[in-house]
Amino acid sequence: KERLLAASHHLISSDGVIVIKAQEYRSQELNREAALARLVAVIKDLTTEQKARRPTRPTRASKERRLASKAQKSSVKAMRGKVRSGRE
Repeated sequence: KERLLAASHHLISSDGVIVIKAQEYRSQELNREAALARLVAVIKDLTTEQKARRPTRPTRASKERRLASKAQKSSVKAMRGKVRSGRE
């Protein structure tokens, strides 16, 4: 319940009532079912535990690609300078 209150604060009114709006269908009954299904989905999403992210290091190939990209960008920027004539 606390997780629901903390994570879904935009769904809770100032009175502490959960408000889910559904206007997808023309009938009230279908809209009520859609709202209930959305509430069930929110609760199910909050009850599952998120796995902790295991930190990984970049691979050698990705480091090499990054460095090659940096070198290419550097050479492109170096070519932007003024062209100097050889007759000085």
